[in-house]
Amino acid sequence: MCGIAGWVDFGRDVRQEQDILEAITRTMACRGPDAEGMWSDRHAALGHRRLSIIDLDGGAQPMIAEEGGRTLACLTYSGEVYNFQELRQELVARGHKFRTRSDTEVVLRGYLEWGEGLVDRLNGMYAFAVWDVREQTLLLVRDRMGVKPLYYFPTPNGVVFGSEPKAILAHPEVPRRVSAEGLREILEMVKTPEHGVFSGMYEVRPGQLVRLTRAGLSKRVYWALEAREHTDDLDTTIATVRGLLDDIVTRQTVADVPLCSLLSGGLDSSAITALAHQKLVARGEGPVRSFSVDFADHGGNFVADPVRGTSDAPFVRDLVGHIGAEHSEVLIDSAQLADPQLRAKVLRALDLPPAYWGDMWPSLYRLFQSVRAQSTVALSGESADEVFGGYRWFFDEEAVQAQTFPWLTSATGKYFDGKSLFDPGLLHKLGMPDFLRDSYAQAVGETPVLPGEDATDRRMRQMSYVNLTRFVQTLLDRKDRMSMAVGLEVRVPFCDHRLVEYVFNVPWRMKSFDGREKSLLRAATKDLLPESIVQRVKSPYPTTQDPAYEQGLRRAFTALLNDADSPVLSLLDRDAARRLLDSPVGDTSAQYDRSGLELALGVNDWLVAYDVTLDL
Repeated sequence: MCGIAGWVDFGRDVRQEQDILEAITRTMACRGPDAEGMWSDRHAALGHRRLSIIDLDGGAQPMIAEEGGRTLACLTYSGEVYNFQELRQELVARGHKFRTRSDTEVVLRGYLEWGEGLVDRLNGMYAFAVWDVREQTLLLVRDRMGVKPLYYFPTPNGVVFGSEPKAILAHPEVPRRVSAEGLREILEMVKTPEHGVFSGMYEVRPGQLVRLTRAGLSKRVYWALEAREHTDDLDTTIATVRGLLDDIVTRQTVADVPLCSLLSGGLDSSAITALAHQKLVARGEGPVRSFSVDFADHGGNFVADPVRGTSDAPFVRDLVGHIGAEHSEVLIDSAQLADPQLRAKVLRALDLPPAYWGDMWPSLYRLFQSVRAQSTVALSGESADEVFGGYRWFFDEEAVQAQTFPWLTSATGKYFDGKSLFDPGLLHKLGMPDFLRDSYAQAVGETPVLPGEDATDRRMRQMSYVNLTRFVQTLLDRKDRMSMAVGLEVRVPFCDHRLVEYVFNVPWRMKSFDGREKSLLRAATKDLLPESIVQRVKSPYPTTQDPAYEQGLRRAFTALLNDADSPVLSLLDRDAARRLLDSPVGDTSAQYDRSGLELALGVNDWLVAYDVTLDL
């Protein structure tokens, strides 16, 4: 796992401007704390920061391929290709010689052998750039589900690219401007594919490759979800899901550094942890290490709310005792989550203000800091809800029929709405309802259609599609940025494209055959789990219930309102802000306003720290 950056300019000799390459590369130091590398050709400069996972001594980058003393291509690569050993064998059979044991060299040699066709053979999470010296072309590639990020900024004569926006913003010719279009992305829990928020900046779409030549940029989608008839019966479907999970976890537990699992005591993370334990023990590498998170104030004081009905801790203990994991619990002080220095680190990792449930970001950061002290790679249960239908909105008829994103309906109580403190006039000017309607129509319009599918399955296919291509992206971004900010690689087994493709085409009545969420996953893994977890109802990542966190936010927000130079003031409804500050801490009638506090503070910090100019 690593951070990549680069710059191509057909109108100048970039070798003479090494300082720019150094600047954009070193912004990625958090993603790659182990090593730094740079390489330049006349019109291309590639940078790399490395987090060593496979072949610790031999995987240095950028990596070049040579023939007869002539450089053919150069690669800067981030991620993991889990089938690299099979691809390596095939490439050796085709005459390729390898100098390392790394998956990086497999990707580079695979490009020489298959060109763009390489992408169809990869299984993994990755983002990479290849500069073909022979053809003077750049290829940018992102994995099918978008686990690893990749951004780019077209220039008059080329492009600047990087794993995160900060790499691109470090280039002196890239402006720090955000238009109304970008601000809409920040204020709503909607992630538009390819939109980079900053004006002129784009994100390579999951399953997409971008090619740059002297003639300009071209884009091609090499993978997208397709509608296919599902002919397997229920028993075969359950067995296929289990077989896929067995293979996926076997591949994703390969590492040359300490590996662990993130455990919440829910079905998703427990299944992954149990499978990982099984694989590691079989190889003589067990037991699995596991980590859970809780707040120091929760313990016996946990109170059920409309989103979380149970505390994680008892279920974590059940799973650990059941399989014999080597477990650690990370306890977080809620009051510290509002600490300005910690919030600044989160902002620096994200390059954007956190848009929802703001305490999740710093708590994840702290969790990953603790995990990184003992492990370099962690397995996560992220995206199982999107794949198998785990969220409550899949079972809420109002949410299912609503002509908007289901997580923005009453099925969630609008827990993802942080706009409460922003000026209604601004929101009207931005056209937020039109933005939501158009974004949703775009997503539904992309959904593949299976001829002859009944109305229920067609609608649930649309629900699955918007979750798999819109909602999950926000979660993957959050996990990637918070983990890579501390040099931790998080792998996401449920994002394996083979599993996603297969389950996407299972009819809804089969996905929910027992009348509950994630029926297939429960049936496929129940033999590995204690009954308490098999029967547990979905519970999201924990958020703090300690009023000390909100009190910290209120202090910071009061200071913001009293500072006439706070740039966010012109965007806020000051009457709403004062009403919030006058209300009691923890007032459940204003429970969503805490999100408003978090977003207002985040936007202000972002405008200051990134010196952003708003073009509204």
